[in-house]
Amino acid sequence: MEFKLPIFDVRNLSLIIREHTILHSITLQIFEGEYVAIIGPNGGGKTTFVRTILGLQKPTSGEILIYSKPLDHFDKWEKIGYVPQRAALIDKGFPATAMDIVKMGRLAKKGFFAFYNAKDKKMVEEAMKKMNVWQLKDRLIGELSGGERQRVMIARALASNPSVLILDEPNTGVDVVSQRIFYELLRELNKNEGLTIVFITHDVGVIADDITKLVTINQKAQVCIDPKEMMSCQEMSDLYGIEAHLLQNHAHKRNKC
Repeated sequence: MEFKLPIFDVRNLSLIIREHTILHSITLQIFEGEYVAIIGPNGGGKTTFVRTILGLQKPTSGEILIYSKPLDHFDKWEKIGYVPQRAALIDKGFPATAMDIVKMGRLAKKGFFAFYNAKDKKMVEEAMKKMNVWQLKDRLIGELSGGERQRVMIARALASNPSVLILDEPNTGVDVVSQRIFYELLRELNKNEGLTIVFITHDVGVIADDITKLVTINQKAQVCIDPKEMMSCQEMSDLYGIEAHLLQNHAHKRNKC
């Protein structure tokens, strides 16, 4: 697959908060059609990096371009679907159906007083079917399992028909079977529909065969453009500060350090 247009073009990005360096001189690009995994230790800056390139956190220095436009001048936010960390952890008493939640993703891009029209209805239905939650449309969100809520939140992000989907550790508290279904759905969205995916995860081995780029962030960033070769055990150990063992997905072989 050939990638041409960078969606995100990050140049020498740094963030210092109260004299503490969170991100240091990060330069990388994310291109159309890519499936990017971002990994790193807790507190290493992964979530902060994503929030910064989305304009939710102001950087100390550096430049961020989205579709070749400076971040401050970018206004096509419907192109970007974002599911923040723990988005699926909803109060069980929250009085909204699964469809209500997905509708929010559609209307949020149009404004609070926007009219919900036939096109919106179609996009909501398509998003829910893509994530296999259409049959849950009338169920209260608090009644759903963790995996079902996870897919509803992804459908909400897809309702605006984005070009890129950014997910921040969406599998927290989700069972293994639901995770497997979720990964298969993401693979289909990327391979068959060309959706660009940026995925913060600690479970990179599960999607190693799907991703096109691996980014490690621990203040600084390192980019691996051939994830199938993965990083060495020593590199992983240095990144996380613990002894690491890499598992080869599907082959069930263990790389010994």
